[in-house]
Amino acid sequence: MLDWDNLRSFLELARRGKLSMAGKRLNVEPTTVGRHIDKLEKELEIHLFDRSPKGYSLTDEGYKLLPHAENIETKINSIYQSISGTDTELTGTVRLAVPEGLGIGIISKYIKGFKELHPAIELELIADTRPASLSKREADIAITLARPSTGRLVSWKLGEYRLALYASKNYINKHNKIKSVKDLAQHSFISYIDDLIEFPQLKYMQDLLHEANIVFRSSSLQAQYQAVIDGIGLALLHGFVAADDKKLTTILPEKIFATREYWMVVHEGLYHLARVKAVSRFFTEVIKKEQARLMRIN
Repeated sequence: MLDWDNLRSFLELARRGKLSMAGKRLNVEPTTVGRHIDKLEKELEIHLFDRSPKGYSLTDEGYKLLPHAENIETKINSIYQSISGTDTELTGTVRLAVPEGLGIGIISKYIKGFKELHPAIELELIADTRPASLSKREADIAITLARPSTGRLVSWKLGEYRLALYASKNYINKHNKIKSVKDLAQHSFISYIDDLIEFPQLKYMQDLLHEANIVFRSSSLQAQYQAVIDGIGLALLHGFVAADDKKLTTILPEKIFATREYWMVVHEGLYHLARVKAVSRFFTEVIKKEQARLMRIN
């Protein structure tokens, strides 16, 4: 018979990734959490966690146990609710990884709404140009720019978005007029640092402008955006970030633009967890709601 204390420690360590944080959540010493995990692994005769200097990450066997442990937790919470008459809430931590542009322009604006709906879920948002590894537990859910081709993952397409070429109005007033693609050879550009981009879909500058004179590079979309505002040069920016900025203007929008996709990806071992479903459903609806804005460039 499995001991609930051991399973609780397993759940918290899976959610927190560190013995100290799991112990704090359970109001026990970290060594107690460690003993519970050792007992559970011996009882089941499987290896549940990989240990590293960064903390604890679930093994494939750990992922298999996770939904069963959470089902037990849900049933225990239901018993408590039935006896006490107190409603139980979805709890736990969910880490969501998204591309930086989406995080800044869309997702961050809906955090308040999510917290009002699920106040007990601790949402962690990673917004970066580097894709997070779900298999290494760097995130529980990821919004990516392409459907993954490998791994034990569940994925679905959220929608599309567009990028266009933007310049500040001050820049345009001080430089040669741009009436055709050929005129761009006389202008300066802003882009990503190529060898730091792990999303190949972000390398759109090479696709659209083969010999652009790039004078500033940054791995940060926010830094690129500010550089455009400051008149350093032109850049391909997300329309949903730049279109409403009255300091900017779109350059040759009929000829220079790119369309990309957003995909929701969840590790199959986490897909059926209630808190993970709550986050993935909420932000799937957010992207659907924002689709018209995502496709706008001017």
